Amino acid sequence: MAEVEERVGVGPGGHGERPAPPVLPSALRGGLGVVAVLAALGVAVGGFLFAGDSEPGAVDVRISAVVDGVGPPWRQVALAVDFLGEPAGATALVMALVVGCLLLRRPRAAVLAVASAGIAVGATTSLKSLVGRTIHGDGNLSYPSGHTAFLTTLALVVALLAAGRLGLGRTAGPSLVLATALAAGAAMGWAQVALGAHYPTDVLGGWCTALAVTPATAWLVDRTAAPGRLRRR
Repeated sequence: MAEVEERVGVGPGGHGERPAPPVLPSALRGGLGVVAVLAALGVAVGGFLFAGDSEPGAVDVRISAVVDGVGPPWRQVALAVDFLGEPAGATALVMALVVGCLLLRRPRAAVLAVASAGIAVGATTSLKSLVGRTIHGDGNLSYPSGHTAFLTTLALVVALLAAGRLGLGRTAGPSLVLATALAAGAAMGWAQVALGAHYPTDVLGGWCTALAVTPATAWLVDRTAAPGRLRRR
């Protein structure tokens, strides 16, 4: 019996459609895979060190002394950045990113934006209850920072989209992705510490959560939607 190769996404008339580009380019998989593993380890170590804690550590004290308690107009800037992680601001950001991805004909990136943001927020919420670190009272769980994880996650999605469209290689691609993640994490982290909502190490934990979650989610999106699977008949 002859073997016939069929590709997912065959259009009318039997002509194969161009497969959708991956959200995690092959040139970036190895490097970002290592980063994701290291970031996950960092989150776990931080959770172990700060479990049940309610006081800042030595690093927190030093950084907070420089950043905490900003006055106007910087406090207004911090509040504006913080709003991006609040429900209304976060929803608007995700919707804008999804629309942008669809306009660029990158449906997988749109799925990644929603999935990775949801997973990152869910992960930080679960970890907060598990770790039990608090700030300004027992009811304020702080590790890791969900705001920082959320904004960093969306920045990673944008960076992955840009790296794929530009065709960046094994050096330039990860460099762009990590630089973008660092900028977003630093901006939201500064806002959270300046407003007294988180310790600096909470921010670091949120940043690492995004670095662990987003590449893994991107890989799963590509794996689930992979075109060109062969089957025999």
